[in-house]
Amino acid sequence: MSGLTREDIVRQLRERIVAFATSRGVRESAEDFAQDVLMVLHEKYPHVTELTELVPLSFQILRYKMLDQHRKMMRRGEYNQESIDDHPLVDSSDDPSIQVEQKERVTQLIAALQQLGERCQKLFRLKLEGHTFPEILNIFGERSINTIYTWDSRCRKQLLALMGGHWEAQPIGGNVQRRKRETEG
Repeated sequence: MSGLTREDIVRQLRERIVAFATSRGVRESAEDFAQDVLMVLHEKYPHVTELTELVPLSFQILRYKMLDQHRKMMRRGEYNQESIDDHPLVDSSDDPSIQVEQKERVTQLIAALQQLGERCQKLFRLKLEGHTFPEILNIFGERSINTIYTWDSRCRKQLLALMGGHWEAQPIGGNVQRRKRETEG
């Protein structure tokens, strides 16, 4: 095509490449694709100067670039990723009513632990410190580990009775009856 300078050809070609890439749904990368295609044309095909030859060649290069990007995104799992902006930040603090319930349970647990005998308190303290039953056996100076297991079972039963017969907060209203039926049935 006579009358067109190399700059005019590159500008028109670039516009067509960007329009094609945008129409194929890669709006964010359209400018990058155009730049890549023009670099390949400049480096590998400097001898091709006619617009009628450059257009099909550039679109073939563009298709390869787009296909390459698609393969990379599939391999990296980028199609299945969710945007961080789509999800609101979660408040790390609990609901105030849940905080109050937990505080009440902790207070109740501390009061119940203080009502236990000295041996049960020491046993729970050792378990909370991470000691195993054989270690607790040595600390108490007993000969049979079954004795420690029995003490542990009795202490837990005592603590449960002092806590009102349940570890969790009791549901309000009819949920108590439903929970009983679910555990029985």
